[in-house]
Amino acid sequence: MFAGHDPILIALSVVIAILGGYTGFGLAARVRSTGIAGRRMFLACAAFFLAVGVWTMHFVAMLAAPIPLHATYLVLPTVVSFLICALVMGISLFFVSLGEPSHMRLVVSALLLGLGIASMHYVGIHGLSGSFHIEHQRRMIMASVAIAVGAAYGGLRIFVDRHGGMRLALSATAFGIAVSGMHFTAMHGMRFVPETPFDHAASGLAVSREALALIVSPLCFLIVFGFLLLLVPEPVSRALNSAPAGQADTDAIYAQAAALDGSTPDSAAAQMEQGRLRHRIEGGPSGVAAVTRVPVEGADGTRFVEIGQIRSIKANAHYTLVHDGRRERMCPWAISQAEARLDRATFMRVHRSHIVSLPLVSLIRKEGDGAVVELDGEVPHLVPVSRAKIAELRARLGLVKRGV
Repeated sequence: MFAGHDPILIALSVVIAILGGYTGFGLAARVRSTGIAGRRMFLACAAFFLAVGVWTMHFVAMLAAPIPLHATYLVLPTVVSFLICALVMGISLFFVSLGEPSHMRLVVSALLLGLGIASMHYVGIHGLSGSFHIEHQRRMIMASVAIAVGAAYGGLRIFVDRHGGMRLALSATAFGIAVSGMHFTAMHGMRFVPETPFDHAASGLAVSREALALIVSPLCFLIVFGFLLLLVPEPVSRALNSAPAGQADTDAIYAQAAALDGSTPDSAAAQMEQGRLRHRIEGGPSGVAAVTRVPVEGADGTRFVEIGQIRSIKANAHYTLVHDGRRERMCPWAISQAEARLDRATFMRVHRSHIVSLPLVSLIRKEGDGAVVELDGEVPHLVPVSRAKIAELRARLGLVKRGV
């Protein structure tokens, strides 16, 4: 498949696809925490970076391919291939961002996006002009379309599940490799059949490989710039700046407690200070009563999840991820804020980064120095338990033994 290809450009094309996927889906994931105007901007930027990433990967890989000498690229099909990619990216992201997307809507969006990526590839391929014509193997066309649809489904699942951090990086890597695999699968089933210049005359404005390289190079830098920009942490002080005066002290306490979550677990002073702050939150004059609902961010705004539906809460930077038995959704609260506001008779913090609903624990077992618990739901999931919390957790679950 790679005979005659430039290995450096092949590697660059795969990296570009991965960075484009990470940037695009990372931007799309931030839709949940913005207003209506911000959502439109993030969706547009996400579609743009995904389209640029996939399109640039395609043409970097074309520069790596051993195409006939003196071949040129027709401008119109090349531009149309990018517009197809940008259009289907935008439509697919918008389609799955409307409310809570069903599985069927996700599948339809992935099918549309996959067919769009494949169309972009073949339109771009037939923008090649020279004394040849191109033939394709039908089975390779079908295989490349299947890979494109699978990559699209995985990418949209990233967006729907609101992955972040390492999970987003791993998913974007899989997406980039899959999109690149689609391209090289299609190229493997393609061959150039020589013709005389009189049999195949170019029609329309065309550019050389060198000119295409000059166009693709700045796009590569643009994708890298967007990726690096996405790594900049989101501001977390906007809510504090606009909070009512009556909540300023409480919010400041939450901020201090959240900061102490980064302390060394064995730091007795840090643990005592956390306890003091939580006592101020729960029992002070402006104490916070246990809540019955938890806010979660969606593409259509802020929704509220009843505490009876919550299986676990996981720290995610300055925010948390709430698992409702099907998937994780972002909550604007920090982990300490969630712990302070939830009913401690029902919820327990079993790890510095995890809170679980005790009535929904269906399994507990030893794992390494700590333990893990399984939470019931349509999609059961495991949560780690730190060694220091095992005895307390077992006691609260009604287990008399101290070991696991």
